[in-house]
Amino acid sequence: MFFNWLRRRRRRKIGQQPLPDEWLQIVRSNVAHFHCLTADEQVKLCHDLRILVAEKNWEGCGGLVMNDEIKVTVAAMASLLVLGCDGEYFETVRSILVYPDAYVVPQKTVIHGGVVMESEEPRSGEAWYRGPIVLTWSEVLAGGAGDAFGSNLVLHEFSHQLDMQNGHEADGIPPLHSRDQYPQWERVMAAEHESLIQDCEAGRQTLLDCYGTMNRAEFFAVATECFFEEPQDMSYRHPELYDILREYYRQDPAGWD
Repeated sequence: MFFNWLRRRRRRKIGQQPLPDEWLQIVRSNVAHFHCLTADEQVKLCHDLRILVAEKNWEGCGGLVMNDEIKVTVAAMASLLVLGCDGEYFETVRSILVYPDAYVVPQKTVIHGGVVMESEEPRSGEAWYRGPIVLTWSEVLAGGAGDAFGSNLVLHEFSHQLDMQNGHEADGIPPLHSRDQYPQWERVMAAEHESLIQDCEAGRQTLLDCYGTMNRAEFFAVATECFFEEPQDMSYRHPELYDILREYYRQDPAGWD
């Protein structure tokens, strides 16, 4: 109880501090979504990003030197996800690791006869249960500027962390606002996931990234990217999916100017 009070007190003090002019310029330059928000939404996003910058452990990897531009850009895009919620600061995320570009992760695969093959898998980001978020700065910048063809690495990885707030590994079912929402969520997500699998296997053009066919957790993350990056198209082509995400995020990006 005391630590919760202390944390709330610290956050109030952080929130009362004005956003440095150079930080606001970073947000305006690197986060295209910021210009679509109302004045009140911009104020809340700036408030939330200050807390994320202050509370998380930020580490540069692979030779990247951590600086305010990286912290503010990532925190601003993460704050976009929780713009419709109060007091949500990704509590289970303690560290955010950022590489300059794609990095490689050692992989071991057991094949026939128990033989172990070692390889390296290139990655652009990861989100670990009760662990760090790993990002690549080049992908962060591309997503923030809207130059990543509808994908956004920060939204993708941080949505995994929202998914894992149920207290277990990501499964595509984040904590919803009401128990009554779960049956509709399950019905719509299952149908849309299966539809994406069929379309991708048939080679048909899709609005949602085929990476979402991997499992329901990846489908939720891909759908989140589409919800914020291609909201008008999503609301037209996948209206039920758009509606349940609008209820969950308590935002309506299809109505942004």
